[in-house]
Amino acid sequence: MKKTVLREYARLIVRCGVNVQKGQEVLVYAGLDQPEFVQMVVEEAYKAKAKKVTVDWDYQPLQKLHVRHQSVKTLGEVTEWQKAKLQHFVDVVPCRIHLVSEDPDGLKGINMEKLAKSRQLRYPIVKPYHDQLENKDQWCIAAVPGAAWAKKVFPGMRTSTAMEKLWEAILSTSRVSEGKDPVKAWEEHNADLHSRCDYLNSLGIRSLHYTADNGTDLTVGMIPEGEWKGGGDTSLQGIFFNPNIPTEECFISPKRGEAEGIVYSTKPLSYQGQLIENFSVRFENGKAVEVKAEKGEELLKTMISMDEGAAYLGECALVPQRSPICESGILFYNTLFDENAACHLALGMGFADTIQDFQNKTLDECRSLGVNDSMIHEDFMIGCDSMNIDALCEDGKVVPIFRNGNWAF
Repeated sequence: MKKTVLREYARLIVRCGVNVQKGQEVLVYAGLDQPEFVQMVVEEAYKAKAKKVTVDWDYQPLQKLHVRHQSVKTLGEVTEWQKAKLQHFVDVVPCRIHLVSEDPDGLKGINMEKLAKSRQLRYPIVKPYHDQLENKDQWCIAAVPGAAWAKKVFPGMRTSTAMEKLWEAILSTSRVSEGKDPVKAWEEHNADLHSRCDYLNSLGIRSLHYTADNGTDLTVGMIPEGEWKGGGDTSLQGIFFNPNIPTEECFISPKRGEAEGIVYSTKPLSYQGQLIENFSVRFENGKAVEVKAEKGEELLKTMISMDEGAAYLGECALVPQRSPICESGILFYNTLFDENAACHLALGMGFADTIQDFQNKTLDECRSLGVNDSMIHEDFMIGCDSMNIDALCEDGKVVPIFRNGNWAF
């Protein structure tokens, strides 16, 4: 891949993704797969006048070793220096860039029960710090190819060829191409997503009814004070940023406790470095009461039992089949991309910023209106060519939102 194009991608992540401001600290979370590109991102952050850029490297084989050899108590410990680091983040509110490249099967064979218990130990300690940063910071999740990931997406190819193909897919779906300004392309894309959200917000939607030929028949209630969001957003510090590159969704946090029926997945879910495939989730009174899966059923059961909120919905997202990622025909085995190829739901934490006037409400007030709280937020894809979605509105009207997998307006 040409370095000039990669530099444009790095610039997009820094300038349009997190929108680094002069004097801000920047955190970059990355695997070991693309150190040269990580260097480009760091350089672009300094060009944007970042005060300091810190790179936090990750490597799945090391995580497997830690889980194998450490006790649950040690894995779940949050040391004093780690608390001090978290408090520093609260104090300075840094930008966060997440460059995902991990192997979808990279944690296969790990002791999930041990890992889950350690996360449950850590969460109550780190949660107060995360809550203090809610909606204040700019963050962006983007992707770079990893060798194992590329071979999973393009099996049968030489590693170098698969890596190049995955670079091409990442850049094209992220609206980065040679000779064109990706920042301008994102401005136009954001305008389209925002106009669709404006229409959805004008309807006064009380609930959404999902149906599809695969057996999906699910009704999800909305929060009266809720509002649809999509594309870029503005932090509580007044800084506009794009949290996901790419993105094709209009999303909202539904009302906790209001979901009835069954929904079937249409793409694999990558959770904790393992795949869950061909699964269904049945809801009663808003809670996932039954899950079935052809592959990874026990992992799915572990996921929805991580805490009380893990079995409730935190997000409903609308994505048409006519979108760049879906039309690419590529199954990425990565939630950042696959969630933007199809309508999806998320189990776990909801978004306080989907509440009207959230800027003048506390986090607890937003959650009291029905925004779910949890230590997880896991998107799973449900969209397909036969999906229809109808909105039951406050005035009693039924308005078609999706027909045959695409916008009905």
